[in-house]
Amino acid sequence: MAITRLAGFLVLFSTHCYITTLAVILKTANKSPWANEFESIELSCLIESISTNNPRIEWKKIKNDEPSYVYFEKRISGDLESRAKIREPATLVIFNTTRSDTAQYRCEVTAPYDQKSFDEILIDLVVRVKPVVPRCSVPKSVPVGKSAELRCVEDEGFPQSKYQWFRDKEEIPEDPKSSPKFLNSTYTLNTNSGTLKFSAVRKEDVGEYYCKAKNEAGQSQCGPQKMEVYDINVAGIILGVLVVVVVLLCITVGICCAYKRGYFVSQKETANNYKAPAKGDGVDYVRTEDEGDFRHKSSFVI
Repeated sequence: MAITRLAGFLVLFSTHCYITTLAVILKTANKSPWANEFESIELSCLIESISTNNPRIEWKKIKNDEPSYVYFEKRISGDLESRAKIREPATLVIFNTTRSDTAQYRCEVTAPYDQKSFDEILIDLVVRVKPVVPRCSVPKSVPVGKSAELRCVEDEGFPQSKYQWFRDKEEIPEDPKSSPKFLNSTYTLNTNSGTLKFSAVRKEDVGEYYCKAKNEAGQSQCGPQKMEVYDINVAGIILGVLVVVVVLLCITVGICCAYKRGYFVSQKETANNYKAPAKGDGVDYVRTEDEGDFRHKSSFVI
């Protein structure tokens, strides 16, 4: 009886081992790895079970739904040709990663002598890029009570940068009510677009402003720029307008008086008022256009 049970156990054990051995099975240590730009990264493709001695291993890069080979027929190809290698048995190691390496990568193993002869692993790689120095725009001077907009933009960082604004080296909170120093400020801060908008500038808003762009890969900042806030001189503006009106009025009166006194009589009108001298017997006079005088046209007839 014991021998029968032992024989049955051995049969089940051998059957289980046979099925397991004839199936190629892959696994990975990380399905969503990331690396900062110019660093190295491993895309692990581990063969957990296989019986074929020399399986066919391939790696494909999938970007914008377009697959392309990066490892085929035991050779690195494509844009990774000089920047990658295969670490046995099937792990892909990429050196000096760039932002263009962000994509999906698929490890494919074919084992023709296994009952389950094919398996694959899909890996999402993200290469993070540090932001460059942002382009900052700060108005040089703004009158009290007027609106103002400060801008901060950079386009290189990945993932997309978040923005922080500072005034005189102190961070401006996203919500002005969260800080007693900015409690009465009338600004709105958009950390996604990098805009800092004042609906009504106060004298207290004067200072040196600069912006930081940051993401998981690092941060960069622009240089400080001074924003002045000044009072509007209403009395001076009114006085200036009155002076301009008075000057224009004087000019108009002067022109009217000059017309009445004949200082602006046209040359054509003077020429039309000119009366030619009476003609003598047998003499014709012709008035020239340039001099306005007369000359003989024909001689006396005797």
